[in-house]
Amino acid sequence: MNIHLKEEDLKRLNSKKGFLALLLKEPYNVEKALRYIDYQKKIEKLQAELIRLQTWAINNDERIIIVFQGRDAAGKGGAIRRVTERINPRHMRIVALPKPSKDEESQWYFQRYVEQFPKAGEMVFFDRSWYNRAVVEPVNGFCTQEEYEIFMNQVNDFERMILESGIHLVKIYMSISKTEQAKRFADIKNDPLKQWKMTKLDEKAQELWDQYTAYKNAMFARTNTKISPWKIIRANRKTEARINVINHILKMIPYDKSIEI
Repeated sequence: MNIHLKEEDLKRLNSKKGFLALLLKEPYNVEKALRYIDYQKKIEKLQAELIRLQTWAINNDERIIIVFQGRDAAGKGGAIRRVTERINPRHMRIVALPKPSKDEESQWYFQRYVEQFPKAGEMVFFDRSWYNRAVVEPVNGFCTQEEYEIFMNQVNDFERMILESGIHLVKIYMSISKTEQAKRFADIKNDPLKQWKMTKLDEKAQELWDQYTAYKNAMFARTNTKISPWKIIRANRKTEARINVINHILKMIPYDKSIEI
C-alpha cells in the first residue's frame, strides 16, 4: 500500500516520539502514529498547565478534590495517571479506598472519606468516592435501601459544606458503552500483566448493566447540582477522554494562569 505523506508529517514521524508511536503496535500504522504524536503534544501542554494549577494551589494554601466515578474499565485509573504523572507528588494523593472495615461500617458513611480530605496546598484524587453508595453498593446489595436513601438525602448538603469550607470540588464521570466495556474486559483477561485488575464485581458488570444504568441516572438526577455539577466524559476513546478530563479540571478551578512555573 502506497502512503503519501506531507513533509510536515515526515518531520513528525522522524523524531523520538514518532519512532515510539510507530513501534507501539503491530502492524505499523502511520495514521495512528500521527494521531498518537498529536495526542502526546496536547497532553504534555495540558500537563504543564496542571503544574501551573498545582503551583497556584501550593502558594495559596488551596485545597482541591477531584472525584472520578464511572463504569468498571471506563479508564478512571488511566485518566488519573495522566493527570498526576507530571505534578509534584509531595502535594497530591490518589485515594482508592478498600471495602470498609467493621469499625468504619459503624461510623457515619462519609467519615472515612472526610479523613482523606486535602490539607492546605494539596490535591486529592478519589478513584471512586462516596458515590459508591449511589450506584455500586445498591446494585450489588452492599447497602440497604434505607442506607441508600439516607445517602441520597445527605450528599448534596455534604458537598455544599465541602464547598463552603473553601475546598474546590470537581466531579467527573467516565462513561463507556456496553460493547466497549466487554472489549476491555476481554483485553484484561487475556493480558497476564492486567489480569489482577479483574474483580468479582467486574465479572458481573455486563449482566448488571441495566441496573447500573438505572442507579446512575438517579444519581445524576439528584446530585447534578448547580454548585456541584457532574461532568460526563465520553471515554470509549481513551486518548480523547484523558484530554477532556484535564481540560475540564483546568476549566473548573479558578487558578492564576499567569503564575510562573
